[in-house]
Amino acid sequence: MSGNSEFLWYIPNDVKAGHRGDAVIENHNSLDTLTSQARALEEHGWKGALIGTGWGRPDTFTVAASLAARTTTFEPLIAIRPGYWRPANFASAAATLDHLTGGRVRVNIVSGQDNLAAYGDSEGDQPHRYARTREFMRLVRRLWTEENVTHDGEHFRVDGSTVVPRIQARGDRRHPRLYFGGASEAAERVSAAEADVQLFWGEPLDGIRERIERLRRLSRELDRDLPALEFGLRITTLVRDTTEQAWADAEAKVAEMARSQGAGWNDHKRAVAVGQRRLLDLHQRGDVLDDNLYTAPGRYGGGGAGTTWLVGSAEDVARSLRRYRDLGITQFVLSDTPYLSEIGRQGDQLLPLLRD
Repeated sequence: MSGNSEFLWYIPNDVKAGHRGDAVIENHNSLDTLTSQARALEEHGWKGALIGTGWGRPDTFTVAASLAARTTTFEPLIAIRPGYWRPANFASAAATLDHLTGGRVRVNIVSGQDNLAAYGDSEGDQPHRYARTREFMRLVRRLWTEENVTHDGEHFRVDGSTVVPRIQARGDRRHPRLYFGGASEAAERVSAAEADVQLFWGEPLDGIRERIERLRRLSRELDRDLPALEFGLRITTLVRDTTEQAWADAEAKVAEMARSQGAGWNDHKRAVAVGQRRLLDLHQRGDVLDDNLYTAPGRYGGGGAGTTWLVGSAEDVARSLRRYRDLGITQFVLSDTPYLSEIGRQGDQLLPLLRD
C-alpha cells in the first residue's frame, strides 16, 4: 500500500475522560497529554490525526494550532462546521496556520447535527444545510487560490476579499485538502462537486464499492471542475499479536459496552444521520462481515467510527485494509483505545505491513 496512501489517527478532544474505552487518567485533555499523543504519532510513522468537533467540546482549531506548535511533522485534520465559522474568517485562520506550520493543515468539513442554538447558528432543513456547505467549500477554496474575491451567494457574501498570508503551493498541493463525509443524496452531491476527499465510515467492501462508483458517476454528472475526488476510510482497528487474542479482547469490550449501556461510546444518541443508520443496520446481516468487520459494537452504543471494527492480528487487519485500498481508498484514519498505547502498537505492527 505504498504510493499515495496516507495513514492518520484520531485524537478525541473530549472534556470527559474514557472516550470509547480510553484510559481514564488525570488531565486527560490537557495540552501535555494531547501533545504526548501527537508526538507519539510522529515517532511511530503516522501522518497526523483527525481532531473531532462539536459544541461542548474544546475548540478544535485551538487544539490543532496548539499541537502543531509543539510538533514538527504532525498534520492535524481539523474538523470544522459552516455556521460556526464564516468562510473568510476560516480561510484566513487556516491560511495563517498553514503558513506557520509549513503546510501541515488538513480540514474536515462537518455538516451533521450539532447544538446549533448554543452558538447562534440559523441552519435550516437538509437542502439548506448542504447548499450552504457546498457554497462554503467553494468560497473557501477561492479565497485560498484567488485574490480580490467578490462573491454574492445565497448564504455568503464577500467583496474584494484577499486572504493573507497567501497559501503557498507545495508541489501538487495548492491548498489544504478539504475532507467531507455524509451518505445522504444531498451530502454525496456536495462531496462529488466540492470535496477533495470523501470520508467513509467502516462499511463492508460491497457498500464502499457501490458508493465510490456512485460518487464518481455524480462527479461526471455535476461537471466537477476540480482534481478527481479521493476517498478515505475512518474506522476502528483492533489489533493484537494473534487473531485469537484480538477477538477475545473485542468480545470482552463489547460485553462491557453491553453491561454499561454504551457509556462513553454512544455518540449517536441524537438524530441519526443516513450514514450512521447504514452502520447501525449492518449487524442485521451478521456480527462479522468480510472476514473481520465486527458489527456488534453498533448494537451496544458504538457510534460513528466506533460502530464497526476491523479485528485481528496486524496481518489480518492489513489484509482487510488492502482490500479497501484496491477499491480506491487512499486516506486511512484509524484508531483504537487506549489511544496513546495503540498509536505505538499499530504504528509499529500495522503500518509497516501497509507500506510494503
